[in-house]
Amino acid sequence: MTNYLDFEKPLAEIEGKAEELRALARQSEGMDVETEAKALDKKAADMLVAMYKDLTPWRKCQVARHPDRPHCSDYIQALFTEYTPLAGDRNFADDAAVMGGLARFQGQPVMVIGHEKGNDTKGRIKHNFGMARPEGYRKAVRLIEMAGKFGLPVVTLIDTAGAYPGKGAEERGQSEAIARSTEACLQACVPLISVIIGEGGSGGAVAFATGDRVAMLEHSIYSVITPEGCASILWKDAEKMREAAEALRLTASDLTQLGVVDRVIKEPLGGAHRDKAATIKAVKAALAEMLKELTGKSGKKLIAERRKKYIDLGSKGLAA
Repeated sequence: MTNYLDFEKPLAEIEGKAEELRALARQSEGMDVETEAKALDKKAADMLVAMYKDLTPWRKCQVARHPDRPHCSDYIQALFTEYTPLAGDRNFADDAAVMGGLARFQGQPVMVIGHEKGNDTKGRIKHNFGMARPEGYRKAVRLIEMAGKFGLPVVTLIDTAGAYPGKGAEERGQSEAIARSTEACLQACVPLISVIIGEGGSGGAVAFATGDRVAMLEHSIYSVITPEGCASILWKDAEKMREAAEALRLTASDLTQLGVVDRVIKEPLGGAHRDKAATIKAVKAALAEMLKELTGKSGKKLIAERRKKYIDLGSKGLAA
C-alpha cells in the first residue's frame, strides 16, 4: 500500500477510485469496468509526471523524508556481500543510529558506514530515528581509521535529520565527536565516497559526507539545518518552513550548482519509495563509477585532493 504525501492527495483519490472500480468488478461477475479503470490509471500517471516534474524545495523535503524510502540497511543488504557489522566506540556504548562494518562491493573489500532510521515504529525508536549520539560518530571514526590501516575504501550512506540534541549527548561531547568524525573523513588515506540517500541534516550529515566524491539521490536534501529549525530561528515560526526550504538551497540541483555535490543519482518517477529496486540499482552503478575514478590513487594524493576540494568549495559557493 502506497503512503501518500500531503501534496499527493489528488493522486491518491484517482488511484483509489480505480481500485474501487476493480474491487466492484471482482465482486460482480460480468461487470466490465476496465475501460474506466484504465482511463483513471492514465490520468493518475499523467498527474504523477506533472507533480514530480518541478518539485518545490519543501516538497523535496517531504519526499526525502518518506518513511518507505530505502534505508541504509536496505542498501547494505542489496549491494554488499559478506557484511560483518562492527559495534561500539570502544569508550562508552554502541549507537544503533549508526551502522557499519566490513563488506564486499562487487567483490572488492570495503568499509560501509551509514545512518539507519528504522522501517517501523519499533525500529525507529531503536535507531533513534537516525539521529546519532557522540558514540555513533566515535564509532565512525574508529571504522574509518581501521579502513585506513587495511587499505579499504569507505562508503558512507547519509540519512539523518541531524545529530541527536539531547542533554546526555551534549554532556558526552556531541560537537567534539562530530568534529572528530569530519576530521577522520578529511584525513582518510583511502577513497571515501558519500551518498545522501534521504536527509542530509546539519553537522550530523557533514560528519559522514566529507568525502572524495559526494553523491545525492535526486529527491534527497542536504542542508546546514532543517527548514523547520531554520524557520524557528529566523522567523520564530516553524510554519515558515516552505520559505526556509527555498532559502537554504538544499536540493540536489542547487548543491550541484554550488559545487557541494559531485553527482546526482536519478530516482524513479514518484521518488525512491515507489521503486526501491530501481533506486538501489542506480546507487550501485554510481558507486561503481566513483570507486573506479578513485582506484589507484595514493593516500597522499587522495588527502591532498580532498583538502583542495573543500578549501575551494568556499570560493565556489560565494561565486554562485
